Amino acid sequence: MDVIGGKWKALILWELEANGVRRFGQLRRGLPGVSEKMLIQHLRELEADGIIAREIFAEIPPRVEYELTQLGSELNSALRPLGAWGRDRIDRIGANRVQPPPCPRDWHSLYRYV
Repeated sequence: MDVIGGKWKALILWELEANGVRRFGQLRRGLPGVSEKMLIQHLRELEADGIIAREIFAEIPPRVEYELTQLGSELNSALRPLGAWGRDRIDRIGANRVQPPPCPRDWHSLYRYV
């Protein structure tokens, strides 16, 4: 639970799975509501746990990209049943689903956020 604890970690994993390699700004835009501080903290924790890889390019201005590792892809697979359970619960209690922002690729069909 330490690996996925926190409000944003699962959403970061799903964002990276849906869109592949992402820069910090792209991740932040794909996760409306996340603060810069919280996103940085979660990215560091996920990297320390081997869930995501961070690559720094020696360019001016510096460029940093994040992507899922094999372990991160396996974790996403393990989280899919939890997402399905959440969607079923929302339907059962009649709550409204949170709609993710529009995305260039059709990832809404892959992951419907709880």
